[in-house]
Amino acid sequence: MRRVTRRVCMTTFAAVSLVALAAPVMGGGPSPSAKKIRIGYSQCNRGEPWREQMDKDIRAHAAKNADIDLQMKDAQNDGPRQMAQVKEFVNAKVDVIIISPLDTSLTPAVAEAFDAGIPVIVLDRAVLGDKYTCFIGADNRLIGAEVGKWVRETLKGKGNVVELKGLSSSVPAADRSDPFREAIKGTDIKIVYDADMQWLGDVAREKMQAALSRNPRKGSINLVYGANDPAAIAAYNAAKDAGRESEMIFVGVDALPHEGIEAVRKGILNATFEYANGADKAIDAAVKLATGRKAEVPRKIVLGTRLYTRDNVDKGGVEIKAPEK
Repeated sequence: MRRVTRRVCMTTFAAVSLVALAAPVMGGGPSPSAKKIRIGYSQCNRGEPWREQMDKDIRAHAAKNADIDLQMKDAQNDGPRQMAQVKEFVNAKVDVIIISPLDTSLTPAVAEAFDAGIPVIVLDRAVLGDKYTCFIGADNRLIGAEVGKWVRETLKGKGNVVELKGLSSSVPAADRSDPFREAIKGTDIKIVYDADMQWLGDVAREKMQAALSRNPRKGSINLVYGANDPAAIAAYNAAKDAGRESEMIFVGVDALPHEGIEAVRKGILNATFEYANGADKAIDAAVKLATGRKAEVPRKIVLGTRLYTRDNVDKGGVEIKAPEK
């Protein structure tokens, strides 16, 4: 009788032990022994509202996966600092690097990481060459061309424009400006003042004050194009301080819900074009690259855009479709 009882107890103990060992897997949560996915993320400058939102979205999407170990760094608009950050990630042998580069000066650092065998996702601003794994960003050239088309139609082909450009050394600045100028070519629309506002609202305000000083006559500026919404909003405020905002139309790019879109609702901006940040796609691609699914990650991911105006903002804007090639 004692032998039977002992055998039953031992059998029961073994069964309980097996259940206990299987519990973490059966529970649906991450296994305690699961390898962490280490992602190094370098932001060129957290001081812009659009980039603040990008960081929040990166953090939020990464938090959905308990296996992700996200290491975030802010380069504070300093190229050498961002290069050093990338090298730190390489030395730490992270699984994937996500970088939103200051400008093309980051090309060698990205190439070095790529050559070290670390997958690199370039987010928003492109680098030169082909030594990166995936680029994710909106089509700035399409946005620039669509801004030009909207300005041409809004001004009916005639008027004076102030253009507040992005950082001259960054690819998006040229991509938002060159197609814009091409779209208004051949019309009677003239750019009476342009300046590099470095993507910063306070710099844009100073540049707009200079534009107003150089064009003091009422009606001498008909429209202001800010390469991002902070620039367009800052230009509006500078014009308002001078008592001239009612003379002008203001258009920007980004369309953050709490910034550009809200400015359209309030009548500050006449229009804004969406510039998606791609945070969700960056985290998704990083996980795939870190878990051996590189074939599922495209070389280039192009994000869509929408136009928000005072007529359509409450309807969610309208989608801008790229012309068929």
